Amino acid sequence: MSSVLVSGAGIGGPVLAHWLTRHGFDVTIVERAAAPRRGGQAVDLRGAAVTVAERMGILEQVLAKRTQMLGMSMVDRDGNETMRTTEHTISAGRLDGDDVEIMREDLVAIVAAAAGGAQTIYGDSISALEQDADGVDVTFERGGRRRFDYVVGADGLHSNVRALAFGEESRFVRHLGMYVSIYSAPNFLDLDRWQIWHREGDAGYGVYSAPGNATIRVNAGFGAEQPIAFDHRDVEAQKRLVEEHCSALGWETPRLMKAMWEADDFYFDAAAQIHMDHWSTGRVTLLGDAGYCASLFSGQGTSLAMVGAYVLAQELGADRRGAFDRYEERMRTFVRLNQELATENPGGAASEESVRRAATAISLDR
Repeated sequence: MSSVLVSGAGIGGPVLAHWLTRHGFDVTIVERAAAPRRGGQAVDLRGAAVTVAERMGILEQVLAKRTQMLGMSMVDRDGNETMRTTEHTISAGRLDGDDVEIMREDLVAIVAAAAGGAQTIYGDSISALEQDADGVDVTFERGGRRRFDYVVGADGLHSNVRALAFGEESRFVRHLGMYVSIYSAPNFLDLDRWQIWHREGDAGYGVYSAPGNATIRVNAGFGAEQPIAFDHRDVEAQKRLVEEHCSALGWETPRLMKAMWEADDFYFDAAAQIHMDHWSTGRVTLLGDAGYCASLFSGQGTSLAMVGAYVLAQELGADRRGAFDRYEERMRTFVRLNQELATENPGGAASEESVRRAATAISLDR
């Protein structure tokens, strides 16, 4: 039985584990976080990703957890409503389509439960990779060394596997000129399946109710012409950056900034993409944001991870010789079109036709 180590227990990693175990692989997932990550924004499943969820047998669970947003508003700095619609939202697009919006933590829980017989190790990470023609020797940060037939990096924009196997992140990252934070706050606005967005210049935020309406998720961001150097593990410093750039905004900013400092699920990062000539080297390959991050502006990061996991497992299950090359060949156009969504209309959303075309630009059958 061939063994596979997957780095990252977010969405792509467990989906890959689900399909690889069905193809007869022995799968281990290693995750730096001590437990499944809470919080996160609402994410979308579109086109081919919905089909993957259906084939996994989890679509019914996903639909039961969908956000069911009713619409959105935009307000000025005094809280006066300047726009209202029940046809679409910024986070999900049109509300009358087949796309599915779900909170990230809900989807993470669903795919983790569907990961088959994979072993998941939390609180650890890979510190070194040494590969030869027959396998990969992996050294872990907490100690220990194991050999696997293949290693897959499904560990996000700042992929540790990519750094170890391909080199410095700066060679592959393309910044999109924005920084975004996401965190939870009490629902002091009494929102019920509704979103409100406020923007002034190159800074702004949106708030929307989480399922159950007890809390809201806050998406606060700001523009920056040049990349900002910051420690990805220093949450307090990240919060100071958000406060520095967003505290002068109007409307509910004081309460939202206070809630940010109290939030224990705060996330902050650049809106960026990853562009690589190859996602694989030897017996190591990349999946999702690690290899081809499209950024949250595309609305397709989750779909790319789920579809990529399905295609990768399909190719490894069919014939391990040349599987990584076939995986890349099948995914390239799909990735390119979905990355283009993020830059099609700077400052706004891509067209509905572009989104539809990108979401379905791949065949799931070999």
